[in-house]
Amino acid sequence: MTQPLRLHPDRLFPADIRTRDIARALHAGVKDLPIVSPHGHTDPAWFARDEAFSDPASLLIVPDHYVFRMLYSQGVPLDALGVPTVDGSPTESDPRKIWRIFADNYHLFRGTPSRMWLDWVFAEAFGIDVRLEPATADLYFDTIDAALKTPAFRPRALFDRFGIELIATTESPLDPLEHHAAIRASGWQGRVVTAYRPDPVVDPDTPGFAANVRRFGETANEDVGSYAGYLAAHRFHRARFRAAGATSTDHGHPSSATADLTPAEAESLYARVMADPTAAEAELFRAQMLTEMAAMSVEDGMVMQLHPAVSRSHNAQVLARFGRDKGGDIPLPGEFVRALKPLLDRFGNDPRLTLILFTLDEDTYSRELAPLAGHYPALRLGPPWWFHDSPEGMRRFRERATETAGFYNTVGFNDDTRAFLSIPARHDVARRMDCGFLAQLVVEHRLEEDEAHEVARALAYDLVKQAYRL
Repeated sequence: MTQPLRLHPDRLFPADIRTRDIARALHAGVKDLPIVSPHGHTDPAWFARDEAFSDPASLLIVPDHYVFRMLYSQGVPLDALGVPTVDGSPTESDPRKIWRIFADNYHLFRGTPSRMWLDWVFAEAFGIDVRLEPATADLYFDTIDAALKTPAFRPRALFDRFGIELIATTESPLDPLEHHAAIRASGWQGRVVTAYRPDPVVDPDTPGFAANVRRFGETANEDVGSYAGYLAAHRFHRARFRAAGATSTDHGHPSSATADLTPAEAESLYARVMADPTAAEAELFRAQMLTEMAAMSVEDGMVMQLHPAVSRSHNAQVLARFGRDKGGDIPLPGEFVRALKPLLDRFGNDPRLTLILFTLDEDTYSRELAPLAGHYPALRLGPPWWFHDSPEGMRRFRERATETAGFYNTVGFNDDTRAFLSIPARHDVARRMDCGFLAQLVVEHRLEEDEAHEVARALAYDLVKQAYRL
């Protein structure tokens, strides 16, 4: 016998009746605000071409590392889930078979954020009213597959239906940005912008780094044989990205280390990293480039985002067979106070810079990040990210950061996702959790209810637009 799928209207709200009533009222004021998604990894080709998504598995399983990493942890081979291989060797290509494996193992997601997001997609986006389980696998597949063939489920229609005001994608300087050009030329009014992610030409540990830098210079018509030419190429590409709507840069460094070398020291270091750098030289170059990027942001107004402290592609066998971004990224300890000081000594007091800090090391919230953001005008705190993009992670962030940084040194919420259909679900979770947190402050007489309504709107909408200069 199948079980009903029901999204409880009070999900994630506090259990206490008085607190829950306040959370409901707060949520009623923000639940329908437009979605601003200022950092993410959706494919701009979706919006440029506006073609139908091919099938349920290709949309919801194959590209989503939140989904397949859980299945892989329980012994489901990535081959069986259709995840493409580096060498092009075949993997499962029957989307219904992939979907049935997913349905057989859906119980693995109980209690996880992925379960909440997926259930929202199933119920709200596709109107399914029974739970996903082996017995309903084909019902789900057929329902979703039929919907995807209709105009209402084309990317632009979903963008409008979800109430999205803006989505920022993320591209490297090597990307020609042709999809963004096509979106602008199409006449469609949806706002899809890019973000400048220079890691492939900033991180010497990137495979093919030297070749990337040469191509980077060629497309900018700059001689990257010198450090000055290399920096000029960054300025060229940043301007190109701004023309495509970018207001931000994004940096996924292994640490938050920064440096402030003299021009002669930087030139010498650049020559070494273009040859055969040591690990220490690669780290110092990344550190120097964060400060250089801050200097350029002061010049051109682009907001910086720093996503540090991740051991990327930790599983060597998965990396070799399936490549990067396949669920094997693991958090590392983070450090910010000493690491950021060279950059902050130059730019921390400059109101022209906004540097948004993210972390996967929650221990740094109250010890380092909130005190830093609660003092330096240039710093803001990004929302809980990746493994902590969850109800518990959001609650811990508010509890640990608010007492020192307040609400207004944070930047609201961003979903940072490739899973397009989960975007409204993720924003719904964030809005509910923030309303629950504010309701608790109200019942403890630490915040007046009219103030809580103002803060709820700021966290859902206003702060993100201010922080990302949108």
